[in-house]
Amino acid sequence: MSVDLGAPTVELARLVAGVSEDQLAGPTPCAETTVSAMLAHLHGLAVAFRDAAGKVEGPTTSTPPDAAAAVLVDDWSTAIPKVLTELAVAWRQPDAWTGMTKAGGVELPGEVGGLVANNELVVHGWDLAVATGQSYAVAPANLAASWEMVSQTPDEPEARQGLFGPVVPVPEDAPLLDRVLGGAGRDPGWTA
Repeated sequence: MSVDLGAPTVELARLVAGVSEDQLAGPTPCAETTVSAMLAHLHGLAVAFRDAAGKVEGPTTSTPPDAAAAVLVDDWSTAIPKVLTELAVAWRQPDAWTGMTKAGGVELPGEVGGLVANNELVVHGWDLAVATGQSYAVAPANLAASWEMVSQTPDEPEARQGLFGPVVPVPEDAPLLDRVLGGAGRDPGWTA
């Protein structure tokens, strides 16, 4: 299964453009993560997964993410949208979805890497939107791919470590975005 990452990268770029300097110190749905730290994480994951699509071996794909060490680049408002565009283009190459690759120091099949990248974009897009008071739209195909991933991940610490927090219960008839967020360990009702 592959999914085009264009829609979530465009939406994230729109959200980044809507972040003001005075919001950088604000909270996000991720405990102890400021908007600035979220933006730094988004930049780093976009670089890592862009390079994972191209099967690049090196520090961008071999280094595990470290939120505490992430530093927001000075030109974040232009650098993040640029690398998001590169990420979407990289995953449009058929070879990105085949063979093995590496992201965050973890070796994984290309198809899984693409789905993890999609999920990161979908969930962190919501994180950034609610943290900065912006609207959020997610394309149905990307949302469905995220649901496939989060719904198949057991609610056990070892299975979710590095990916998701503990499942947040959400009604079965809730909108799919709310179910994805709950499955990823987010409270869909979170507000800043």
